[in-house]
Amino acid sequence: MENGSSVQRVTASLRELAGTLAPGAKLPSSRRLVADLGVGPVTVQRAIDSLVADGTVLTRPGAGTFVARATRTATVDTDWQRVALGDSPVRTEGVAAALTVPTHDVLDMARGYLDLSLQPSSRLASAMARAARRPEAWTVPAPNGVPELRTWFAQQLGADHEDVFISPGGQGALSTVLRSIVPAGSPVLVAVPGYPGVISLLRSAGLVPVPVPTDTDGVRPELLERAFEQSGARLLYLQPTYANPDGSVLSPERRRPVLEIAARAGAFVVEDDFARWLGHGSTPPPSLLRDDTDGRVITVNSLSKVSGPSLRVGCIVSRGPVAQRIAGLSFVDHLIVARPLQEAAVELVTGAGWNAHLRALSAALGARMNTLSTELARQLPGCGFHRPRGGFSLWLRLPRGVDDLEVARRTRERGLAVGPGRHYVVAEEDAAHLRLCYAAITEQQIPTAVRILAESL
Repeated sequence: MENGSSVQRVTASLRELAGTLAPGAKLPSSRRLVADLGVGPVTVQRAIDSLVADGTVLTRPGAGTFVARATRTATVDTDWQRVALGDSPVRTEGVAAALTVPTHDVLDMARGYLDLSLQPSSRLASAMARAARRPEAWTVPAPNGVPELRTWFAQQLGADHEDVFISPGGQGALSTVLRSIVPAGSPVLVAVPGYPGVISLLRSAGLVPVPVPTDTDGVRPELLERAFEQSGARLLYLQPTYANPDGSVLSPERRRPVLEIAARAGAFVVEDDFARWLGHGSTPPPSLLRDDTDGRVITVNSLSKVSGPSLRVGCIVSRGPVAQRIAGLSFVDHLIVARPLQEAAVELVTGAGWNAHLRALSAALGARMNTLSTELARQLPGCGFHRPRGGFSLWLRLPRGVDDLEVARRTRERGLAVGPGRHYVVAEEDAAHLRLCYAAITEQQIPTAVRILAESL
């Protein structure tokens, strides 16, 4: 991947050049820019992409790059919508921030997706090409998914393939599962700090998230039991393996007590297993399905975190009557998962290079986490954190009295995007935090990112 500072420098030069030209004027060719600026063609293209994204220039295939013309948009009075909409039933700031793509001049430690250098891009392209050539690729798939893909997920999770239902990614699966189990207005226990997407999802469905604190060993059983007793909840959501945002793992000593507490409450347990293949060299613990004897655990898994964010293919594993309910609502929500995507997923995960990709990814994430931990200890000794054993993010505790939103604003002004911690909790916390993702940034950029963070405190 090209050096970020080179892209920033070329972007600034081209922006300055565009400012001296009239709208519609043509910029020099990419070949000329490579020669004049002394950089590679990839760097020039990334700089042009950045300028296209912010509307400075536009490209015409076969013709070149041109200065964009200023457009005038008629002013529309939409204040009536404020009255019609009323108060928003859900806050989506954390989800929106996690999906917003920073410009190329901003170091990205906010998004929980793999940097391009970590994605198996060539394997994805080959898998899509092979899948598209399959005779059945454009036909309607089986309602519960392509059999080969269901079998693969079953083998990975220790499940029966008959219990596997293919879903359009993890978020779509969680939406269907959570709404299938309990009606609007019901409380749902959520391990916190936790995934902001599920907190927003619960609120948008009219469900009430109830926080259950975690530590480095996962959800705390004594607090979980108290939360069930006080709330009357019949559903627990947690990420037992490399949780987002702190990378915690539910310890072997807590697995059975957690399931026993849920059983006494007559509750389902939704296991979000999104990070199964994101360990840092260690073997991940088995899915909670292994210890489930009565169909209590519903597991959601996805390929997008370990491959590419646009491979929206995942699965739901469930048993008993709840499986029929989940399938029915999924049909209403999504009808089917596009067969070409399912076939491409089969090609990808059964291909010869898949295990090599997982090994390389594990090593790269571990190296980035080690570098981040070292730099934080060196440059920010007043902040606290635990080294995650897997996942893609580190949960940084800020000094007392520091505001996470203000720090995030300052870092953004200096060229670094981070995740404010308040998006990952349900209620007030005793200290502010930041989520620092190390998957979307190169290892070489991490010292600079930590320096910017230190300057922003």
